[in-house]
Amino acid sequence: MAWYNTSGNAWDTVISSRVRLARNLNGYPFASRMNEEQAHAIIAKVGAPLESSGFKKIDFAELSPVMATSYVEKHFVSPQFATLQTPHVLFLQEQSGSAVMAGEEDHLRIQSILPGLALEEAYKNASRIEKRLDEDFDFAYSERLGYLTHCPTNLGTGMRASVMMFLPALTRGGYMESLAVQLSKIGLTVRGLFGEGSGAAGGMYQISNQITLGISEEEILRKLSEAIQQITDSEEKARKAITGDTLDRLTDRIKRAEGTLKYAYMMTSSEFIKLFADVRFGIALGLVTDISYEELGNLLVEAMPATLTLGAEIPPKTEAARDILRAAKIRDFLQRKEP
Repeated sequence: MAWYNTSGNAWDTVISSRVRLARNLNGYPFASRMNEEQAHAIIAKVGAPLESSGFKKIDFAELSPVMATSYVEKHFVSPQFATLQTPHVLFLQEQSGSAVMAGEEDHLRIQSILPGLALEEAYKNASRIEKRLDEDFDFAYSERLGYLTHCPTNLGTGMRASVMMFLPALTRGGYMESLAVQLSKIGLTVRGLFGEGSGAAGGMYQISNQITLGISEEEILRKLSEAIQQITDSEEKARKAITGDTLDRLTDRIKRAEGTLKYAYMMTSSEFIKLFADVRFGIALGLVTDISYEELGNLLVEAMPATLTLGAEIPPKTEAARDILRAAKIRDFLQRKEP
């Protein structure tokens, strides 16, 4: 399942929704204090019900760094999870957008990621997985503190709900810093494309809750949904304010970006993300009509370094070779669409 929005409605600012639940099993120390035997024991225990429910087991100890990074690029695991040296396994239902990371900071990170604005559905999906595991295991829980987690900032619900948004007009207008300050006042935060510690790229941002203690799951979802509505209204207002010479210059930039994607011989991933943002903005403004959100979103995933390398018949051996391969992949796809 694609993790990005493929619709062209007023919600084209919303790319995807994700709900993640942090859970730990009673009777085991937190992951940072576990030995390998304990880590493998947890993986084996949770693996049985998950695999019987249709999850595929992916042992990251058996993956190359390139393969592990590809799962980061597809937003199924965190960058931290991909580089762990301790036992860690991903249980994945790719078509449904459901995943369980076993052995990260917490014993389990249960995640549902869906295209578009679908926070309620993502929460229901993650909760179903949690309830299935809760039938067999006792999660660490305190009546006073809620679910016990490795990091105190996750105590309580242990839930992080987030929405990936595309905000080119607010970004161009220089409003994102003040937006981040406003969101922090109501317990929300702004992160980059790949979550905590990553920078913003291509006008794409993750808006998520910061507070998990003393608040219910329903309240988190309500507060986040209301903020997304307000941010979307501000983005739409900023887009409508682009007129006259400013619109002409933006149109030229978008058309140049479209042309560069169609004809460039070499392209870095960072350059592609910038061009991606311009062309996606062009689709939203009706300036680009022969490329869909879905097609552009597929290119975004397939052109990322690790995923691109894995998909190549002959894997590129140098960064320059990879940039040539990326440009060729994008060029071939877009030129095939020309009348």
